[in-house]
Amino acid sequence: MELNKTYIYENASLKDAVTSINQSGLGTVFIVNKSIKPVGILTDGDIRKALLLDNNLSIPVTNIMNKDFIKMGYKDNYHDILKKISNEIKVIPLVNDEDILVDYATKDYISFIPIAKPLLGNEELSNVIDCIQSGWISSQGSYVDKFEKEFSNFHNNLYSLSVSNGSVALHLALVSLGIGEGDGVIVPNLTFAATINSIIHAGATPIIIDVEHDTWNIDLKKAEDHINLNTKAIMPVHLYGNPSNMKNINYLAKKYNLFVIEDCAEAIGSKTDNKLMGTYGDASTFSFFGNKTITTGEGGMILFKKKEYYNKAKILRDHGMNPKIKYWHDFVGFNYRLTNIQASIGAAQLKRVNEFVSKKREISNKYEKFFSNYNFIKTQKINQRDYSSYWLFSFMILENAPVSKEKCVLILKSKGIDTRPIFYPLHKMKIYTKYRKGKMSNSKFISKHGISLPTHLDLSNGQIEYILESLKEIFQIK
Repeated sequence: MELNKTYIYENASLKDAVTSINQSGLGTVFIVNKSIKPVGILTDGDIRKALLLDNNLSIPVTNIMNKDFIKMGYKDNYHDILKKISNEIKVIPLVNDEDILVDYATKDYISFIPIAKPLLGNEELSNVIDCIQSGWISSQGSYVDKFEKEFSNFHNNLYSLSVSNGSVALHLALVSLGIGEGDGVIVPNLTFAATINSIIHAGATPIIIDVEHDTWNIDLKKAEDHINLNTKAIMPVHLYGNPSNMKNINYLAKKYNLFVIEDCAEAIGSKTDNKLMGTYGDASTFSFFGNKTITTGEGGMILFKKKEYYNKAKILRDHGMNPKIKYWHDFVGFNYRLTNIQASIGAAQLKRVNEFVSKKREISNKYEKFFSNYNFIKTQKINQRDYSSYWLFSFMILENAPVSKEKCVLILKSKGIDTRPIFYPLHKMKIYTKYRKGKMSNSKFISKHGISLPTHLDLSNGQIEYILESLKEIFQIK
């Protein structure tokens, strides 16, 4: 339900309260001040009593509202919240640290815990205001340069190029490396469709390879079996932040003279041997969609090792326009530019990337510790040399579990806990079937049994405890 249907302002009338309760169906309406801070509560019972005394719908709600009410923090332990709900107290407003109404709890509904959401602060807001006041809101402006430069600094001073989203980052990387018609590009079977779509849009041919059963990343032994004279690149995906084996991938690439394009959409901050993902490939791409570890709303970035490819990509990104002659086009290019407003958000977010990754790892370690005790759960394996940024914490519910994956997801949803299924294997979709190479048993198994849990940056200890207690209940764990 939309939160604005659950409250009215303190200057409202009894008629407004009746309308709100009818719309929400909660049987209760919260009374808030102009800052959306709760100052009172009215139930349908309170309204009936008021009308019996004086049948006047124009009465101010402040005359009859209950000022002595319970409110709790939206980060409070969920079991503590549930203890407060009774026959007398059926709805509890939930507030943030500034006492602003952000959600509510009932016996059947407690603040929905999303799988992912952005964490934006005052610096992001200040930067956006600066852009608006300066007038530099499109694809030119100081924040674009700042974001690219700082992204380069973070990634061993590789060449950074900002783009409008992570999908076009992949496409532009391929085209800039000269990969196109007649060229084969190896891609894992378990990934979001943008990975394979970029290959097809570039005019190249995807070579779909199964993934490893434990890490869920591309199986290099199977990949090598399908390399031929037309194969020009390999595109490893660091699934859910778990690093692919870049040492072996680069060895394979050198052996067969292949380009390496890292899909780091889910892996900013991940490392292998203390070296950041994105610094291994000839090109590497990142996504800043709203559910990613750092966000610009929509947006992406490409890292290049060689300046010649960076220079080509920069021209292609800007309509193929000659950088020295305005409106003279040397190539059939694209409009793949990031706006200054988006970059201003990204620059602020990037400052906190290590903090954000540490938070996700802290959350995921709690899940990992919990699941390690049960043989009917199998989590994604993180090798000892690797440091996962845990974009999402993902695991499989095996056949010997007390309940099926489908039932677990439904019960979690009923408890206000969001989940996500693992990606469908690419080869199962008709538009990609012809690109499959070999058996895909691992991808099918992982997709069939796997789900992801919330790892968003605003997740509180109380919410994590509630998720784990809910899982104990679902799996009948004492």
